[in-house]
Amino acid sequence: MSFGAPEIIIIFLVILLLFGGKRLPELAKGMGRGIKEFRKATKDVSEGMDFTAENKD
Repeated sequence: MSFGAPEIIIIFLVILLLFGGKRLPELAKGMGRGIKEFRKATKDVSEGMDFTAENKD
């Protein structure tokens, strides 16, 4: 399932209506931090699995 430009615009407008223009930058900042944290966690798990696999031999 992929989103085209019209769908993304509609989603953005709904978010804008729900949260308002003043809270939108805060929301985006929080989402950015969450994505960064998620990527870091998945990288740590992946590296841990690689380390475990190397030491299993």
